Amino acid sequence: MSAATLPTTDRLSFELPGELEAREPAEARGLTRDAVRMMVAERASGRLIHSTFDRFPTFLDPGDLVVVNTSAVIPAAVRALTPDGVPVMVHLSTRLDDGTWVVELRRVVGNTSERWSGGAPRELCAGPDETIWLLHSYLGSGRLWVAALELPDPVLKWLAAHGEPIRYGYVEHPWPLASYQNVYAAEPGSAEMPSAGRPFTPEVITRLVAKGVGVTPIVLHTGVASLEADELPYPERLQVPAATAARINETRQSHGRVIAIGTTVVRALETAVDSEGRSIALDGWTDLVITPCRGVHVVDGLLTGWHEPEASHLLMLEAVGGRDLLERSYTASLSERYLWHEFGDVHLILP
Repeated sequence: MSAATLPTTDRLSFELPGELEAREPAEARGLTRDAVRMMVAERASGRLIHSTFDRFPTFLDPGDLVVVNTSAVIPAAVRALTPDGVPVMVHLSTRLDDGTWVVELRRVVGNTSERWSGGAPRELCAGPDETIWLLHSYLGSGRLWVAALELPDPVLKWLAAHGEPIRYGYVEHPWPLASYQNVYAAEPGSAEMPSAGRPFTPEVITRLVAKGVGVTPIVLHTGVASLEADELPYPERLQVPAATAARINETRQSHGRVIAIGTTVVRALETAVDSEGRSIALDGWTDLVITPCRGVHVVDGLLTGWHEPEASHLLMLEAVGGRDLLERSYTASLSERYLWHEFGDVHLILP
């Protein structure tokens, strides 16, 4: 299997002004998590509604089902040195079944890091007794490597002591791991936050349940998100519990809507289906790429963040909401100055 690519012309393209990149959590801007802005886009009516996330339950109906990704973020960024002393940042992306890891190598630049270019060293020193061995390119990627970790402790324990959350240049200051965790996060494994769920608070979840809206979990451990412009998502580990599959089937049978919280949930649910389109339990891997041509068969609506120009996730959004609605939403998001990235605002696409 080789790295999958798609022509960038197939995806929505626009200019993202730097001032619309959220540089800090909502709490640092004087807001609660659930006070971030939310645009609601209705496919049937074509309406765009400007709201805030604390009103999320008001846009759902009794009998709808909200599906969340309970994967928790690990402190996946590790500092290391090349054999000739060059400081690097290693982003641990995905643990493979044989115990090796998919990693991204980045060059340290000031207070952040940038993509490594050129050939990569075979050996990286991450501490007195810690070595990261870059074995070979991952699926033909020019930026990802399969690595063996030689550590004195189990990986998660070692990361808790030495790792830090992955952070890109638009986030100017480091934030604690808690800033990157969703309130319902339970199972460590994601390199980066499944950030569509960040605005959730216990109060919002309580209001959903009180209204008769179901809330049910899946797990999909996300890899690093710093894709090339023409690069599609890589395989990711997922678990769809039998109870979740049953609730989805019951919801669809009773004409309720299945609302995915984040693109990770869409990928998981659209993978875990049988030949008749019914949801099934699944514990394994997904390499599914959702495009408008493929469409969606399980998910009716999607809460998501705002994605970068030509990002592969925009293909999934188009599959859920249609090209016209997506173009109108993004035009409005820019004119109304919504904020991007994991600490930014959100976009609710409804049928």
